[in-house]
Amino acid sequence: MIFFEVILPVLLIFLSGYVLQRIFKLDLKPISTLAIYVLTTALVFRTFYKTPLDLQLFYIVIISLLLLAGLIVITQLTARFFKYDKQQESALMLSTAFMNSGNYGAPIILFAFGETGFHYAVQIMVFHSIIMGVFGVYFASRGENGARTAVKAVLKQPSNYAVIVAVAMQQFQVVIPESYYQAIDLVAQAAIPTVMLILGMQLANVSSSTFEWQSLSVATVIRLVASPLLAYLICLCFPIDPLLQKVLVILAAMPSAATTAMYAIQFNMRPQFVSSSVLVTTLISVGTLTFLLNIMQ
Repeated sequence: MIFFEVILPVLLIFLSGYVLQRIFKLDLKPISTLAIYVLTTALVFRTFYKTPLDLQLFYIVIISLLLLAGLIVITQLTARFFKYDKQQESALMLSTAFMNSGNYGAPIILFAFGETGFHYAVQIMVFHSIIMGVFGVYFASRGENGARTAVKAVLKQPSNYAVIVAVAMQQFQVVIPESYYQAIDLVAQAAIPTVMLILGMQLANVSSSTFEWQSLSVATVIRLVASPLLAYLICLCFPIDPLLQKVLVILAAMPSAATTAMYAIQFNMRPQFVSSSVLVTTLISVGTLTFLLNIMQ
C-alpha cells in the first residue's frame, strides 16, 4: 500500500524531529544554518557535478518558472477576491507559491520512484531553492526594499555558487580526486535526512491557538489541489520523460515550504499564519499525496 510503503517512512522521520523538539526545545537557527550552508551546498555541488546539461534540465527550469508564474497569478486573484491587504496577500503567496520539494518531496520521490526519480527530484529541489531565494524573500520583505533584499539574499546563498562551480568543473572535465569526492558525497548524504528532521522540529513550534481557518483553507486548496493540476497541464505542453512528468506533478503537490516560514519570521511577514500553513498543509498532504501517488503509479 502506498501509504505504508512511501508516506509513513517519511512521516516517521518528521515525527522523530517533532518529538525531539517537544522534549528538548532546541534552538533551530544553528541547525538550519548548518543544513543550508554546509550540507545542502555539498548536495547541490554533487548533483550538478554529476548532472549533464541536457534538454530535460532545461524543461525542469521552464516548467518550474511557468508553474511559479501561474501560482502567483492564482494567489493574487484569490487575494483580490477576498479583499486581502498587501501583507495578507504576501503571507498567502509564501504559503501557496513555494512547495516543500526538498525535505519532504525528495524523500517521497525516493521511496516512490527510486534513485532515478530521486535524481530528478534533487535537480528540481535545487532550482526551487534558487527561486525561493529570490521570489520568496521578495514577497516576505515587500515594503522593506524587497528587490534589494532579495538580491543580497541570493548573493549570500553558497548553494548558488556551488551550482556555478560544479557546472564549470563538469564542462571543463575537471576530475576531483576520489578521496575528496567521497568527503563531499558523505556530507551531501546527510543533507536530506537532516532537513527532514528540521521540518519536524519546526512543526513542533507551531501553535494552533491562533489559526486563521478561512485563509488557511484557501492556502491549502491552492497548494495541494490547484498546484499539481496546473503542473500537470504545463507538463503536457512539453515532450519530457514520463518519469520526470510524474516527479514534477508530485512535487507540485507538496505542502507549503518550511523555508518560507523562516523568511516570514525574519521579515515579520505574518509568521504565525505562514508557519501554521506549513503545519496544516503538511498534515492534509498525507491524504492528498497518498491519493495522487496511487493515481500516478
